[in-house]
Amino acid sequence: MARPATRAAGGAPALLSIGQVLARLTPEFPDLSSSKLRFLEERGLVSPSRTASGYRKFSSTDVERLRAVLAMQRDHYLPLKVIKKYFADVDAGLEPAFPGTAPAGSILSGSRRYRRDELLREASADAELLQEAISTSLIAASDVYGEEALTVLRALAELRRSGIEPRHLRGFRAAAEREIGLIETALVPIARRNDVSSKARTAELAREIAAQLDVVRGSIIRSSIARLRP
Repeated sequence: MARPATRAAGGAPALLSIGQVLARLTPEFPDLSSSKLRFLEERGLVSPSRTASGYRKFSSTDVERLRAVLAMQRDHYLPLKVIKKYFADVDAGLEPAFPGTAPAGSILSGSRRYRRDELLREASADAELLQEAISTSLIAASDVYGEEALTVLRALAELRRSGIEPRHLRGFRAAAEREIGLIETALVPIARRNDVSSKARTAELAREIAAQLDVVRGSIIRSSIARLRP
């Protein structure tokens, strides 16, 4: 649970510096850095106020927005363009569908983490299926699992009912490694830069490229399925 904001004189919530924001969020998002925060500001995901000296100051609302954005990236691998559009609709008073695999409420209130027994129960799967998924590198072994692992395990449970086992999907890992090679090659020009936000830009572009590869892959599969129809 997030700590309540400290209060300035007069009872108004105190604004936070970048260092204070990092102190609040890095326990949940260890890779977060000041350059990543500045990058998110550049992309319009958060708009901290500025002091007369130009220092950024974040409100509690800014911090919660950052928490939601980072969780959407971590647990759903969503590009910032998609996340920005989602929050723009929310801020406009609309009720957009959440652009991931879970309902909007779950991500905004903090992404859920699952112990092994909880994961199996939620996915309606058995320990054997989870172990096979781990051994075939479809799910990474862990003490706790996120929404992505739950989504994959649910899909594997459904596929098993059609006679498709995790071992039949080994080729998916090989294909994914080839796609990662394409992404890494595309990222070389940005990765060579020395500006403070290059790491954040590299990670974001990787997500955007991955999303476009998903579009192409999905189209190929749908076209192939169409040919199977009687």
